[in-house]
Amino acid sequence: MSPARRAVVRVVALVTAVLGVNYVVWRWLFSVNWDAWWIAVPLVIAETYSLVDSLLFGMTVWRLKGRGEPPEPEPGLSVDVFIATYNEPLDLVLDTARAAQRITYPHRTWILDDGNRAELRARAEAEGIGWITRSADWAGMPRHAKAGNLNNALEATEGEFLLILDADMVPKPEILDRTLGYFRDERMGLVQTPQYFVNVPDDDPLGSQAPLFYGPIQEGKDGWNAAFFCGSNAVIRREALMQIGIARYAGEIEVGVRRALRTADAVIGQARKDLGPDEDGVRRALEEIAYDIARARRDLDRGEALFDVTYRFQKRVAATRRALVDSDLQALHDDLAIIAGLDQLAEAPDISLATIDETALRQLADREWSPLGAVETVEALVRAIDVDRSGEAQPVMPMATISVTEDMATCMRMHGLGWRSAYHDEILAEGLAPEDLQTMLTQRLRWAQGTAQVMFRENPLVQKGLTLAQKLMYFATMWTYLSGFAALVYIAAPIAYLTLGVLPVQALSTDFFVRLVPFLLVNQLLFFVVADGRPTWRGQQYSLALFPVWIRSFTSAFGNVYLGRSLDFAVTPKEKREHTGPRWDLVRPQLVAMGLLCLALVAGGVRLALGHASPFGTIFNMVWVVFDLVIFSVIIKAVRYRGFEPEPDARVLTPRPSEEGAA
Repeated sequence: MSPARRAVVRVVALVTAVLGVNYVVWRWLFSVNWDAWWIAVPLVIAETYSLVDSLLFGMTVWRLKGRGEPPEPEPGLSVDVFIATYNEPLDLVLDTARAAQRITYPHRTWILDDGNRAELRARAEAEGIGWITRSADWAGMPRHAKAGNLNNALEATEGEFLLILDADMVPKPEILDRTLGYFRDERMGLVQTPQYFVNVPDDDPLGSQAPLFYGPIQEGKDGWNAAFFCGSNAVIRREALMQIGIARYAGEIEVGVRRALRTADAVIGQARKDLGPDEDGVRRALEEIAYDIARARRDLDRGEALFDVTYRFQKRVAATRRALVDSDLQALHDDLAIIAGLDQLAEAPDISLATIDETALRQLADREWSPLGAVETVEALVRAIDVDRSGEAQPVMPMATISVTEDMATCMRMHGLGWRSAYHDEILAEGLAPEDLQTMLTQRLRWAQGTAQVMFRENPLVQKGLTLAQKLMYFATMWTYLSGFAALVYIAAPIAYLTLGVLPVQALSTDFFVRLVPFLLVNQLLFFVVADGRPTWRGQQYSLALFPVWIRSFTSAFGNVYLGRSLDFAVTPKEKREHTGPRWDLVRPQLVAMGLLCLALVAGGVRLALGHASPFGTIFNMVWVVFDLVIFSVIIKAVRYRGFEPEPDARVLTPRPSEEGAA
């Protein structure tokens, strides 16, 4: 990027921030109509949300980084090309694999077949293409979709670098020559390239191309060393991935050990409190256990190996238990059921002491235990720490498995360990986008759900190892998906005024417009300057028009993470859908919103004609409604879209694949 353009971007971003803060502070202090708090407060909160969104965007583009010509790659690097697939059409997968074979830099091509299809294996091996499916270790274990597929392949291959491709992403021959050079930096862990789709018309009715994200946003994040892994078209250093897996394994086990020791200490304390004056021998035994718990904690603090700490602790507790057996057999019977339940933790595939509810552990600690029951419980707690992770197919999972999208969490963990990333803004693979509204909505829901899961489980703002800028870059992406709640307010506010005459601000005064209008105009100018000729309007439309998807993603992810509910998620359809007519049912909430906005226009006109409304306020809110309707017009276009019609002699591919093993 030229210094002149960077200076313009920064000036516009700074002016936008100043105007936005000035407007929102004034709104909170002087203009909220508290008599109509039910709409006034949500509106000012929504405006505050939008200001934060604008500030985060401004920070993102503050350090736009155009990489330019990449370095030449070192010769002799070993590279594995992974093509992840689940049940996509065989010809589609093989077309991608053949293109991967034609990559000029020496490498090995692998099809990661999560569907374990004999025909695909035979055809791949006949053409000299590697084929990998899940090992027997995965039988009966959590599969973790694409993340599990990739983790399985990592165990079966040895390449220093990995090029990860979706089954429909056809790579260009020069893709490795244009990306491997960045890894001359020994701390470079990831190089991401754009995702570009060949089956999208110029007007992009489904908003598939994302030119703002695969451009200024990724370049801006790159400036803060926070360029994202997007699941495909990326080259990753194996060492970085394996370090993630080992670090997470050790971290999760340590969390479980510490929680078990904390609960064990409380259990022993409760048992000691209930002892009588004539039970000195038992008291001494329990004091020894308490001392051993404290010593185990100190050993962990000094960085001793988890296995060694837990092994020594278990041996000491077992010796104490044997000394107490004869004195407490009767009371032991009352405790067996609970102890057996604890032992089952080690056998549950999705439960561990690192994730078990704190309330349950507190109830365990507060229960009245017999001395021997307390010691047995302590043993069971430590046994429940599954150091070998027998509930997983692989103890080390380099690709993150905490959400339905593995890419963001994996990259965030990589950055947390000090690795760097780069965004190379050159189209080096071409894929397929959804060609109907239902497929697009399913895909967008999955992306948003995965992002929300990461936010709830590993909020970047509290992650160790990330710089403040990296935390904000990850949080900015998560924050944008909250726009669905703000959209509800932006739809409701003008409707409330035009139909009921309820004004959420104290007055539509000069002070109001002098602060609001410049902020809105300069904010749009920022998008224009940053885009540098890239089309961004379609993306802005969908950020509002898909408000039901964004709301559903957060509510379903919240229920999954905090309430243990099954994720309300559907796999992206594998085949091109037969068009049986417009699917208006898919956008019912948007149609209801549009209907209410139209009724509000009519009601506002009637109230204005009868002299029951302020002309200025009515016209302002009518303009607001018309703008909302223009935004929502993209939904009409999307429902009526009948798929991509290629030019004669253009390359035609099968529609975009599944998300289960390949997305």
